[in-house]
Amino acid sequence: MSGNDRALVRLVAVGRDFDVSRPWLNRVLEGAPRKLLRAVDEVSFEVTRGETLALVGESGCGKSTIARLIVGLYAPSRGTIAFDGLELTDPARAAEAQRARRRMQMIFQDPYASLNPRWRVRNIVAEPIRALGLAATRAEVHARVGELLRQVGLAPEDGEKFPHEFSGGQRQRISIARALSGNPEFLVCDEPTSALDVSVQAQILNLMTELQRRLGLTYLFISHNLAVVSHVADRVGVMYLGRLVELADAGEIFARPRHPYTRMLLDAVPDLDMTGRSRTPVAGEVPNPLAPPAGCAFHPRCSHANARCEAERPPLALAGHALVACHAVAEGRIAP
Repeated sequence: MSGNDRALVRLVAVGRDFDVSRPWLNRVLEGAPRKLLRAVDEVSFEVTRGETLALVGESGCGKSTIARLIVGLYAPSRGTIAFDGLELTDPARAAEAQRARRRMQMIFQDPYASLNPRWRVRNIVAEPIRALGLAATRAEVHARVGELLRQVGLAPEDGEKFPHEFSGGQRQRISIARALSGNPEFLVCDEPTSALDVSVQAQILNLMTELQRRLGLTYLFISHNLAVVSHVADRVGVMYLGRLVELADAGEIFARPRHPYTRMLLDAVPDLDMTGRSRTPVAGEVPNPLAPPAGCAFHPRCSHANARCEAERPPLALAGHALVACHAVAEGRIAP
């Protein structure tokens, strides 16, 4: 990694395995080994203060696992995660890491599942304020909740309602207000618009962009939708089967995608400006993550693959203005 002093979040060779073995007794009786699913494999990147870094890829590529690793919902199996220079994965600094994680919050994918249906909105938004001790009196909490609801385009009176009284877009606004109530510097947004109608997605994205500008927030934006990412991201990382295969500025990714997988994803995005041009669907299927292919994990779906791709895993290396993990790009077999 570059060692950027402005990096707020830094991941170095982070991996996460999940034990998906059958119960112990079944394994003993059947003589079956343990099975580990490698959800994240040697991922390294930085998120600079004030920027939006988007992670994109098909379902199951490890995007959401990375989000949960950063905020501490999962512990990494290997590698290091640092926030503002503090290594969160160092057991000797657990207390400091806990305090640092108070400066980050997460917005979840489904606003219908992430809000407690038995609580009024004012209590949902106020929970982080009370938990972090950010207000001394009930009046201060009430005033802060009203301010937060106004910030996200709702009325303070909406605090008396329950989540079921709101639409999906309004519920996501409540989720954003709850995330902001802890005064975070860093927000992890796990597909925050994927459960919403298309007509509402743009409103939420515009709101998030405005809040970022006004509050100086830093975003990690998780999405499978490249059309959404193109509107919000400063940089884009493309993931495939737990690994980062391309990382570049958003303009570079959309104008000059280098990795074959990135090109396939972009070719599958509808574009009104290219009406009449045949669209190329993403070919093949993601391999079984319990038995990933040798070499480059993408080679079974890649028309540029050769014997080296089947045998040797490509490193993430500089290619033009992007970091790309592809032998065909490194060898010049794919035109830039």
